[in-house]
Amino acid sequence: MNDRLRAPKLAEIIAGHIERLILEGVLRPGEKLASERDLAERLDVSRPSLRDALQLLEQRGLLATSRDGTRVTQFLAALTDPLAGLLQSNDGVTADYFEFRAAVERAAAGLAAIRATEPERQAIADALDEMVAAHEAQDADREAEADIVLHRLIYAASHNLVILHVMRAFLDMLRRDIFFNRTSLFAHADFRDTLLAQHRAIGEAILTGDPAAAQEASEAHMTFTGQSVETFRRDEAREDLAVRRLNRSTLLAG
Repeated sequence: MNDRLRAPKLAEIIAGHIERLILEGVLRPGEKLASERDLAERLDVSRPSLRDALQLLEQRGLLATSRDGTRVTQFLAALTDPLAGLLQSNDGVTADYFEFRAAVERAAAGLAAIRATEPERQAIADALDEMVAAHEAQDADREAEADIVLHRLIYAASHNLVILHVMRAFLDMLRRDIFFNRTSLFAHADFRDTLLAQHRAIGEAILTGDPAAAQEASEAHMTFTGQSVETFRRDEAREDLAVRRLNRSTLLAG
C-alpha cells in the first residue's frame, strides 16, 4: 500500500496531539510532563503507544527524557542563546529591542482586545490585581514578576502562535537581564508608579474590548520603559565617572 494512503499509527496520532499542545502553549518549554502511567491514563491510550509517541517527539526535538522525567525542551534556545550573546555584547541594541517590542506589543494588545476569551480576560484581571497587591506591598521583585505574567497572558490572548512563542523567548531573555538590569529599574518607586498605571490602562482596554486604546496604551508603555532605561543608564554612567574622578588619587604616586 502507498505510504501516503496508510492510516497513521496510534503513536503518531498521540504525538500529533501533544505537539499541538506545545504549539498552542498549553505545554510550555521547560515544563515536566506527568508520569508515563498518569499521562497514558489522562490521554486514554496504552503506555506502549504513548512511549512510542514520546520517542517521536524526542526525535523532533520537542521533548527530552532524563532520570528526572520527560520535559518540553527549550526548543527556541538554539536561536535565542546565541542571539542573546550577540545582543548582550552591544549596548546600542537596547533601543532596537524596545523598538521591536513596541511594534509587537502594540499588535498583541490590539489582537487580545478583539480575541481574548472570557477565561483569558479573567486571568488578565487577576494578573492586574496581583500587580496592584505587589505594588501596595512595595515588593519590587513580586511586581516585576507580575509584569512578566501580564505580558505573557496578553501574548496568549492575542491567539497568534508566532507572537506567543517568539515573545515568550524574549521574556526569558528579559528575566536574564540581557538588555538591561530589571532589578535596578524596579528599585525606583516613581518608575513603578508609572508602570502600574500603564499596565492598568493596557489591561482595562483589553478587558473592555477596545483595540485602539489597547494599542495606544501598549505603545506608550514601551516608549516610556525604553526612555527610562536610557535615562537610568545615563545617570549611572555619570555617577560612575564622578566616583572615578573623586578617587583618582588612589591611582597616583605618593
